[in-house]
Amino acid sequence: MKHRAITFAFAACLFSSLAFAGDTWTLDSSTSNARLYQGSKANPDSVNTGVARVTGKVKLDTNDPDKSIFDLSIYPADEYWSHALSVNGALPIGYVPDASDHTLLTFKSKRILSTGNGKLEVIGDLTLTRVERTITVAPTEAYAGPMYNNPVIHVDTREIKFQFSPLSAALLPGPLTPSTLQNRGAQEIVGSARVGHEDFPELLGAMKETNWPSVVKNQDCHISSIGEDYSGAQCAGTLIAATRDDNCHMPASVGEDYGGPLCTPATGNQTTIVLDLKLLHAMFEPSVGMLSVESETR
Repeated sequence: MKHRAITFAFAACLFSSLAFAGDTWTLDSSTSNARLYQGSKANPDSVNTGVARVTGKVKLDTNDPDKSIFDLSIYPADEYWSHALSVNGALPIGYVPDASDHTLLTFKSKRILSTGNGKLEVIGDLTLTRVERTITVAPTEAYAGPMYNNPVIHVDTREIKFQFSPLSAALLPGPLTPSTLQNRGAQEIVGSARVGHEDFPELLGAMKETNWPSVVKNQDCHISSIGEDYSGAQCAGTLIAATRDDNCHMPASVGEDYGGPLCTPATGNQTTIVLDLKLLHAMFEPSVGMLSVESETR
């Protein structure tokens, strides 16, 4: 009986020490977001042009980066690409976008490297999907408004690299300790990619031409009444990310002709994408070897 107790204790200890080998983290799409900046190499984050929703699939295994996956979809918060996108961020063949869909970015990782000190380098393909809708206007006696032609879809792909800042201790490989076990809930990782205009000329134009509203969780919109003072639908929800007016300032003096804050126009031909990803701890899957050790102790 004593021998069995010692064996079981050894197996439990071994199981605990190896558990992290299969420990993974997955994406929380409801709170993850991206920030888009226009700037130059000298000042890459000069103007925050927009914010976007981030959905998709992330599997982060810091013990074995080769087993990790980053399949992300990045799009304006008021567009509904998520209804058509697969878990891996692919659109159905022959898919016709909704009238509200204009801009979609997808990123698929190809190589994931650990660069030391808890940093990650994720290299993959960034694909820009832009929907162009032309309008035909033929003013006649029976004119009933503009006619929208079939959408034209433009797709461009380039390889880019996201560099993630040092991961927290809860995400790093190593033995499970009481302190790390207490932080097994949601974690945050932040990564950025800088893309020059010469490397991806279509990206900057799409970023400037797209409307990027705030990212809101559990958004609920309703129309209370329609009258002379109607101002559109009223929406409520939890704000996740909003565009920052870091390039704006109040004028030295405010008079009757005050027209609001003064904003410096965006300059530079470099686009910076900053990913703020919220990760949820996923239960590990014991390996065959771990299962065999457990069975031997019974």
